[in-house]
Amino acid sequence: MSLEKITKQTGRAVHVPGDEIDTDRIIPARFLKCITFDGLGEHAFRDERYAQDGTPKPHPLNDPAHAGASILVSGFNFGCGSSREHAPQSLRRAGFRAIVAGSFAEIFFGNSTAIGLACLTASKEDLASFAAWVEANPASEVTIDIAGRMAVFGGRTIPLSLPDAQHEALVNGRWDAIADLLEGIPDSEALLARLPPLACS
Repeated sequence: MSLEKITKQTGRAVHVPGDEIDTDRIIPARFLKCITFDGLGEHAFRDERYAQDGTPKPHPLNDPAHAGASILVSGFNFGCGSSREHAPQSLRRAGFRAIVAGSFAEIFFGNSTAIGLACLTASKEDLASFAAWVEANPASEVTIDIAGRMAVFGGRTIPLSLPDAQHEALVNGRWDAIADLLEGIPDSEALLARLPPLACS
């Protein structure tokens, strides 16, 4: 059951600055009581975007210039803190398909890859220039070449890093481990049918 091959994402980007952006900032704990992940997208960065009375705060995701962005740019250790899988789910449901940061928390990175949300890293210098360009050109599209591990923007190209295992999973449509297990059921059943019965003592 091969899934979508995630090789490239082209779209507008938004820069959410800061290091150590944890999962509680990405999706506050009070939204974790949901039965499914549906509807989490509207609550991404909720407490940073809105006051308690619902009044919008200044935030890149509230800026109309970045509406519809599909690429998120941020700092180092993005997604740290608790292991809640709701964080990448909320970002994906908010429309993001790729994140470029300085580094990612390991569990967040794994949870993101498992839902086809590509997370790639850039060096400190390249990340700074990419973020500055995104802020200066909110209406321009960028391309995150996942297969080629690079970002293309404004006539420039910067290298991106993505571990081989996650790279292969994304570009070959093997990023959902459950789908892989389900695909193996016929082979498992065929093997079971060929095995001799076990003697019970």
